[in-house]
Amino acid sequence: MALREIVKENMEFLSKKSRPVEKIDDRIIELVGDMKETLIKADGVGLAAPQVGILKRIFIVDVDLDKKNIMEFINPEIIKKKGKNDKYLEGCLSFPGRSFQIIRPDKVVIKAQNLSGEWFVYEAEDFIARALMHENDHLDGITIPKIGKEVFD
Repeated sequence: MALREIVKENMEFLSKKSRPVEKIDDRIIELVGDMKETLIKADGVGLAAPQVGILKRIFIVDVDLDKKNIMEFINPEIIKKKGKNDKYLEGCLSFPGRSFQIIRPDKVVIKAQNLSGEWFVYEAEDFIARALMHENDHLDGITIPKIGKEVFD
């Protein structure tokens, strides 16, 4: 595994839509491992493949916020959103030092594949739901400067 460079402030690249993963092979497994190592080093909550320069539909999220349960989501599809939540400011590893106010649903159900290619359904709420939606947005070329109101301290 190796650290990857995080794409920062590059709206042109980060605005591109990612392609589905056709086959989960050794290159994808290595990419996900590198992403996990990069996320831990950057002390983030989530990281999408476009943020490390790869336009593939993959993201990872530290679902327990302890760097011990980082889940991978390959070819994710949000199948349900519910509620309304605006109590968290969002930051992003690709836009360091910036915070945005964004209203998002407070519950989400997402379907994705794991590294074995098996489909699973994951439900989350509050902060983790927000992180899942944030990372999924990256796969569609949506970044927080596009959808949020920047908050200055």
